[in-house]
Order: sequence, then C-alpha cells, then structure tokens
Amino acid sequence: MMRRAYTLMVGNALLMGALAFLTSRHLGLPLRDPEGFLGPAWVRLPLLCLGAFIADIVPRTIWHTRAKPKLFKAEAKRLIDEHWTRERIQLVVVGVVCFYITYVSYRNLKNFVPFVHSNGPGKPVTYDYQLHAFDKFLMFGHDPALLLHDLLGLGVSAQFLSAVYLVFLPMVPISVTAWAVWSRNISFGYWFVTAQCLAWSLGTASYYMIPTLGPNFAFVWIYKDLTDTGVSALQDALFYGRNDVVWDPFSDGVQSVAGFASLHVGITLVFALVAQYTVRHAWIRWTLWAYFAITVVATVYFGWHYIADDIAGAVIAWLSFYLGALATGQKFDRHGRSSHPTTTTDEVPVDSQN
Repeated sequence: MMRRAYTLMVGNALLMGALAFLTSRHLGLPLRDPEGFLGPAWVRLPLLCLGAFIADIVPRTIWHTRAKPKLFKAEAKRLIDEHWTRERIQLVVVGVVCFYITYVSYRNLKNFVPFVHSNGPGKPVTYDYQLHAFDKFLMFGHDPALLLHDLLGLGVSAQFLSAVYLVFLPMVPISVTAWAVWSRNISFGYWFVTAQCLAWSLGTASYYMIPTLGPNFAFVWIYKDLTDTGVSALQDALFYGRNDVVWDPFSDGVQSVAGFASLHVGITLVFALVAQYTVRHAWIRWTLWAYFAITVVATVYFGWHYIADDIAGAVIAWLSFYLGALATGQKFDRHGRSSHPTTTTDEVPVDSQN
C-alpha cells in the first residue's frame, strides 16, 4: 500500500486555511495577505521559484559549456530534462503553495490573538509577568537578558546578534524554495517543507495557549541601554503596529507580536535538524547549527522571548522534524543517529514505516 509524501503537508495547509477563515468570520475581521521579503507572498514565492530555476540552470549551463554561447541551448535543455522532472516540478509547486497557505494563515491567526484573548477593547490578555518570573526563577533571581548584556556588552555584540537575527526574514522563503529545488532526494524536499509548515502551525497554536508580548514589549526599561540596531528598529515598528491593530482592528497591516513559543528558535532548529540528516556537506550542517545557537542567544539578549519560549520552540521543532520525517518516508535507525529514505518520489510505501 502506498500514500503520498505530501499528504500531511496538504492537510496541514487546508486546516490552517480553514482556521484562519473561520476565526476571521467569527471576529468579523478581514483576512490579509501580509507583505514581506520581495513584496506580497503571492508575488514573492513565484519569484523565488523562478529565481531558483534560473540560479540552477544558468550557472551550470555556463560551467558545463565553458562559456561557449553556441552550446548554451542544448546544455540548458539537457539540464532541464535531467533535473526538472515531473516529480521535481510537483514538489516545487505543491510545496510552495502549501507553505504560502500555511504562512499567510499563520500571520492572520497571529493577528487575531489579541481579540480572541481579551478583557475588552484594547485590553488583550497576556501572561508576561508569569513567564518573566519563571525566567528569574531559573536564573536564581537574575534577569537572563541583563546577564547576557553584562557578559557580551551592548555595542559590537548587539550589532552582530542583530545582523544574524534579521537574516531569518529572507531565509525562511529562500530555504523552502531551495530545499524543494535542490534536495538530492524528492522525499527530502517534502520532509523539509512539511516540517516547516508543521512548525508554523504548532507555533500558532502555542500563541493561543499562552498569549504573551515578549520581554522587550512588556518590560521595556530592561532594554533601554541597548545600542540602536536593526532589531531595535524592527521592535519599534512591531510595537506601534500592534497598538494600531489593537485599537483599530480594521487598520492596514497585521500585528506580529507574540512571545510564546519562539518560532525563530523552532524554525532555525528545523533547518539544522533536517540538514543534519539530508545534507552531505559538513560545513553547511555546522553553519546551520551555529546559526541556531546564535539565534537562541539573540532571542534572550534582545528580549524577543523568555527562556520558556525558546524551550517550547525547540520542542515544536523536534515534533515537526520527526512527524515530517514519518509522513514523507524517512526511516530512522534504532538510536536515531541516522535515517534513510524509503522512497525517491512522492509515493511512500506504508509498510516500510513499521
């Protein structure tokens, strides 16, 4: 018996879309397509696919033909026939569409949190004081952000951590497209995109379980001495954007402030986990693990998240990684140190998962 590797990914996207639509209808608020890297998602993602196609074919064509123009057409056709098979095109299209639906639904559901958990107009419910107290309990009475400020300083470290943290914004759509286009096994592409979609969905659920603002928004005075960075500018924009939406739900844009759980931690850990099992080049794997570790530090340093947020984000990443693996035909050894795909297409033999 066989099943499709994209079954969980498609089902997750449909569920997220339905939840966003039903919540919108219940609250009487509009659904929005939030803009981001390269513009609206419906423009951004096709452009990324086209860009990936060009980036795949053009350099390899030039390299293989030793830059001889007369040979370009024949070589490009050979590469397209070899790599851009029906299975590959299906992975790219289905993966991008499912990610688009999941992500846009995530942004809208995140936008609705202050209205679902509310004590009245302009009075959203949050649990920041409880999580902040838990942070101080874990740090024996100290604030973890202040400990990092004392340890790392407030100048060069702030600029470095800010630069690394902001890489996340373009990296998310680029990584989805890259894994779909260049994964050496079709099932690896489905694994990565499925895990990504699950992580965004589980993160959305966590926002509704424990609504918070995050330390920087709830305890502004702790971070007043930080050097101006790209992160601080982003935090200011998000703060004012949230206030606009909370007081006028029909204003343009969506609010994007939510602390628990940390999807910066969750998504970057998904990058590292899937790469560990699917990418052959060690330097890529180590780079993604380092990126994850620096991101964890940055979330606390800048007050994006509490320690509990980061822990929850790591749990979400592991669940998404593992469920995505099972759904797309990956089989782990007894100790989980390695895995092997049970398929090279979108057809997964169910019996092999036992």
